Amino acid sequence: MSDGSPHPAPAPAATSPTAARSAVVVGGGLAGITTALALADAGLRVTLLEGRPRLGGLAFSFQRGELTVDNGQHVYLRCCTAYRWFLDRIQGTALAPLQDRLDVPVVDVAKPVGRRLGRLRRDPLPVPLHLGRSLAAYPHLSLAERAAVGRAALALKGLDLADPTLDTQDFGSWLAAHGQSARAIEALWDLVGVATLNAVAGDASLGLAAMVFKTGLLSDPGAADIGWARVPLGELHDRLARKALDSAGVRTEVRTRVTSVSINDNGGWSVRVPGETLSADAVVLAVPQREAHDLLPPGVLDAPERLLEIGTAPILNVHVVYDRKVLARPFLTALGTPVQWVFDRTDASGLRTGQYLALSQSAAQDEIDTPVAELRERYLPELERLIPGTRAAEVKDFFVTRERTATFAPAPGVGRLRPGARTKAPGLYLAGAWTATGWPATMESAVRSGVSAADAVLGTLGRPRPRHLFEFEEAA
Repeated sequence: MSDGSPHPAPAPAATSPTAARSAVVVGGGLAGITTALALADAGLRVTLLEGRPRLGGLAFSFQRGELTVDNGQHVYLRCCTAYRWFLDRIQGTALAPLQDRLDVPVVDVAKPVGRRLGRLRRDPLPVPLHLGRSLAAYPHLSLAERAAVGRAALALKGLDLADPTLDTQDFGSWLAAHGQSARAIEALWDLVGVATLNAVAGDASLGLAAMVFKTGLLSDPGAADIGWARVPLGELHDRLARKALDSAGVRTEVRTRVTSVSINDNGGWSVRVPGETLSADAVVLAVPQREAHDLLPPGVLDAPERLLEIGTAPILNVHVVYDRKVLARPFLTALGTPVQWVFDRTDASGLRTGQYLALSQSAAQDEIDTPVAELRERYLPELERLIPGTRAAEVKDFFVTRERTATFAPAPGVGRLRPGARTKAPGLYLAGAWTATGWPATMESAVRSGVSAADAVLGTLGRPRPRHLFEFEEAA
């Protein structure tokens, strides 16, 4: 029976459960690290190849003088059970704790002083009552808008995430059709959606948006509690991940760029890197969609050009170091200003005097290439409007980090473009936040994709799944 692979070779021959089988994982982001750990835990000999000098993909740290800087602020939610499993697996859970209870300060700088602060927080009540008091008291919407938000939330809860037509619609139109004003979209729906989807409601797939809001806000009372690293991301996704990989017996090679992947006459695989060709029973491409497209052998996907149709969306991060403490909260989000989310990164960066704030600016298409001097002129006055303590403070450093392809673009129709873990060639698999995980481009999606790829490999090789690997599914 033909499987559509470029060479009609059979799947790797069955062997005894104790026979050593091997896998090469291409890409050392969260998807690749997860895949490698899972396969090593199942007894495979695993080699992990990463072109960069470090692991972690697009969630990493670098040095700027005495500062250890994250390229961008990354958070996760209590409902991110796969990423929580990942943190536990690399022994990093204590370094990225969750809030005891969802609490998001929302400051509207367009309002008079004294009426600017609102909060989105939950009570220890069942869904949807857990957010009822917060919504009823939310000062940034009128009474009528708050009531309309409640009705839209109930309608959203009733959507079937398995309905493929949701992916053909945009979230903004759905919200407007369900009575949401432009103000409600700005002050509530986009407040959450832009940060999680990396797109405003009008540019986002209804399917992905519904998944975010149903899972995060309408599934379990604690689902949206926020967690973030209190240490540099490199401590988690590079150092601790490397330690876990080493302990699992994974051979990890950085600064190693894969040049080709090909199937052998015996059904195995060859992975070429400069100066070496690796042989393996299975290969997982855990790299961005365009890189995966370029490495795929002919015939292993029905429509490989679809990978190139998956758009990308940028995130801009603005970093400001002040000579004194200017913000008492660990983070806040803002309305009435270009500033979106502000996080205190002082302790995590190793700064000893003053305060270091990081602004995370999602859906930053209009600013991603703006010169630093212009961004400084734009954002420092906005921070003075938003945070009174900055007005008398001296700016010691101002710099930006730009991720032009931070995530895949969650546009309507993207669902049909996202492939699953399996290809048509036995032994070749895909992983990455952009694959068909059902989640937007988040750390959770990346880890889930790695689990799916590992599961597919183990299924093909007839290996049992390590039970601990799928504990997060039981917790979901």
